[in-house]
Amino acid sequence: MASGGLLKLLRPSAVLLAVSVSMAALPAATLRPAAAGIATTAGRRSDADAAAPPGRVSRYPVPYKKDLPYDIVALMEEVETKGGFLPNVFKALSHRPAEFRAFFAYYNELMNKETGRLTKADRELIVVATSMHNQCLYCVVSHSALHRIYSKKPTLADQVAVNYKNAELSPRERAMLDFALAVGRGDTITDQHFLSLEEVGFDREDAWDIGAIAAFFAMSNRMAHVTDMRPNEEFYNLGRVPRAKDKGDGEGK
Repeated sequence: MASGGLLKLLRPSAVLLAVSVSMAALPAATLRPAAAGIATTAGRRSDADAAAPPGRVSRYPVPYKKDLPYDIVALMEEVETKGGFLPNVFKALSHRPAEFRAFFAYYNELMNKETGRLTKADRELIVVATSMHNQCLYCVVSHSALHRIYSKKPTLADQVAVNYKNAELSPRERAMLDFALAVGRGDTITDQHFLSLEEVGFDREDAWDIGAIAAFFAMSNRMAHVTDMRPNEEFYNLGRVPRAKDKGDGEGK
């Protein structure tokens, strides 16, 4: 989920904030227009945010942009410009800038790496299943949207969000989620867990990735509960209906 310009702009902390690629990957035409500004508290909004629909982002105060470090503001503006809206997780976690940076540094390493056998859709499905187990509304809604975008499957994340054991999963996906949920539940991990992954084509490094994503989002889910983080309305419809092609797309080519 970053452009070379953003990396140069934010160095030395650019790499840890490269999460903006996730939102940049979403087709802008499928998103609603961005709502400018950042909420200041649960009950107050900045002048720039006056046109945005009311609604609480977090039970903790969300700072004005002018009070945030430059690198965090630059990242927020990059994400909002490319994605069409600013996910509320950015607003909520900006309450503590140092923790914001640490969170997105690890998020980026887990979700945007180019190595290993996990696709972006795989990673998002792990988050949906883990977040379902932890009853995290924000992460289920937002990462279901990202899964729909990456997988081009409009219903699978919904199935996983209810009960992944009844979902229309491939054997590979089922083994992946079985392992992720074992980690998320805090089960004792044995060699048999690794063997089950190896039987469908994963290796030990992939197992690390699956486990790390499940573990990281177990923490993220709990912080979403603490802050009462609310999902953006835009997430609910993303990826459900194929984007209409512009006139002339594919014609004469």
